[in-house]
Amino acid sequence: MSTPAPRTSRRVRSTSESTVELELNLDGTGVSHIDTSVPFFDHMLTAFAKHSLTDLTVRASGDTDIDAHHTVEDISIVLGQAIREALGDKSGISRYGDALVPLDEALAQAVVDISGRPYLVHEGEPAGFEYHLIGGHFTGALVRHSFEAITFNAGLTVHVRVLGGRDPHHIAEAEYKAFARAFRQAKAFDPLVDGIPSTKGAL
Repeated sequence: MSTPAPRTSRRVRSTSESTVELELNLDGTGVSHIDTSVPFFDHMLTAFAKHSLTDLTVRASGDTDIDAHHTVEDISIVLGQAIREALGDKSGISRYGDALVPLDEALAQAVVDISGRPYLVHEGEPAGFEYHLIGGHFTGALVRHSFEAITFNAGLTVHVRVLGGRDPHHIAEAEYKAFARAFRQAKAFDPLVDGIPSTKGAL
């Protein structure tokens, strides 16, 4: 059996609102170097890298004096694009992943299908979560917005459900970790899979 080609990507995106440089290796060990100028998002991306076993480097700056929105959105777009590029034709992967992750009182579930069809179902965050400021200037609404940008640009079908939680930090972190663990399963090579895991022959 031949050794699979390295599943890596390097992407740069520069707009009037932000500049993003990102490198990833889907077959890494979870090493990360993250500096987004949004400290709480640094924390979430570090958790994603660690728990998905993806090596990830992100350097970004943006108009965070206005809002963290543009910078988080653009990083998530680039991350999704890099994931899609690194996955290649998806030959030999498991394709599906499912994870249930607690963080103290919070509990989140994520299910990932590397389907090539962008779709996000995101539900269960408590009322008012979207208005909370986490880490000073990261609003709860950015959690969903980040997942939207990642899934759309990576071509993933993702279901994220918050099953419980009180602390906004814990809820958000449980969501990112659940997504990471589910993605880790889905991107993994399955020795029993021959070719592309789809009856259509393409994903």
